[in-house]
Amino acid sequence: MIKLITGKKGTGKTKILIDLINDTVKDTLGDLVCIEKGANVRRSISLKVRWCDADEFVIDSYESFYGYIAGMISGNYDIKEIFVDGIFRICGRDYDAFGALLKKLDALTTKNGITVVFTVSADDSELPASVTDYIK
Repeated sequence: MIKLITGKKGTGKTKILIDLINDTVKDTLGDLVCIEKGANVRRSISLKVRWCDADEFVIDSYESFYGYIAGMISGNYDIKEIFVDGIFRICGRDYDAFGALLKKLDALTTKNGITVVFTVSADDSELPASVTDYIK
């Protein structure tokens, strides 16, 4: 399952994500992962969450992002939620490539019972249907 937190820069998306992570870690029976570029969120989330810096793993495209997630899932069947802060900072602002990633990830994560939550720095009206279909 894919969920998107959208909005222009400065609208509180990261704060919402941090609160969601810290609330989820209290109730989950599985592993949680947080991926970001840099270490902004790291200081604000529970130490129980596996934190990953996209730069450390050279995640710089939608293809490498998908491969990283698929590899992570294949190596840990206990992952229940993956949180991604600033997907456009990680992979670039290619809306069509992002839509294609969401479609592939949705199939992979639904099959494995995993939820992936992204923060997306864009207004809903800027995004194509391939992306807005995942706004819940």
